[in-house]
Amino acid sequence: MDTASFGYKKLRIWEQARELVIEIHRMTLAQLPKFEMYEEGSQIRRSMKSVKSNIVEGYGRRRHKVEYLRFLDFSYASTLETIDHLETLFETESLKDKDLFNSLHERLNQLSKSIYQFSRSVEMHHNEDRV
Repeated sequence: MDTASFGYKKLRIWEQARELVIEIHRMTLAQLPKFEMYEEGSQIRRSMKSVKSNIVEGYGRRRHKVEYLRFLDFSYASTLETIDHLETLFETESLKDKDLFNSLHERLNQLSKSIYQFSRSVEMHHNEDRV
C-alpha cells in the first residue's frame, strides 16, 4: 500500500505536527538530563505524538463533521499540553538551550493557531456528502 496517497499527509497541520514530533523526540533524548527523559520528557513526547495521532484519527472520521471536529479539538488541546510541558522543562532548567526552547515554543504556538483555524474552516465549510 502506498502510504503517500493518504490524504491526511497532505494537511499542513499534519506536516507541522510530524516535524515537531521528530524534533521534540530528539530534543528529549539529546538535551535533557537522564532522569528527565523518563519524567517530563516522556510526557512531552506523548502529548506531541497525541497531536499528530488525533489529526490522523479525525481525518479518518471526516465524513462525520462532529467526529472530525472532536478529534481536531483533542489535537488542539494536546498542543497546548505540549507547550505547557516545554515551558516546565525550560523553567526548571532541565532544558537549558534558550534558542531551542524559543524555536519549539514559537512553532508549537503556530501549530495551535493552525489547528484552531483548520477546525473553524471544517466547522464552516464541511460537507458530509463529500469525502
